[in-house]
Amino acid sequence: MEERNPALDMSSALTLLGDAVTQRVLRALDGTGLRPGHGYLMQRLVTGPATATEIAAELGISQQAVSKALKELGDLGHIEVVSGAGDRRRRPMTLTATGRHAVGRARAARREIDERLRDALGADEFNATMAALRTALEALGLGDQVRRRAVQPPAGSLED
Repeated sequence: MEERNPALDMSSALTLLGDAVTQRVLRALDGTGLRPGHGYLMQRLVTGPATATEIAAELGISQQAVSKALKELGDLGHIEVVSGAGDRRRRPMTLTATGRHAVGRARAARREIDERLRDALGADEFNATMAALRTALEALGLGDQVRRRAVQPPAGSLED
């Protein structure tokens, strides 16, 4: 059997697949003002309120970049300061109903992609592929970050 893409290595295939998934999710989020870098902050806030300083430390990025992106998310109506936080210097942010709705739309788009892949691969191969991807994430040291929803965004992804 002849290989269709003999020069395609796993890293390239994963990058291309990831880019395709990102584009499909962004289409599902059309009109929300969200961009890929915002997703890392939104996912962190799914776990509960946090300050810019806390998020920056957890994601391993600058507090300035996080603050700027949080301001953008606030201006878009996806997050807000937790009401009654008390200490004015500590400003924990939380998802708004609009933000939770956007998270739901992104999750629905990902479920649709999963269903399409499950149909193409069959249930057994899909499950085996998921197991292999989880193992790969662990091998690259991302397992704990994924579980904590604290994966560092790619460089420059929080900038316009």
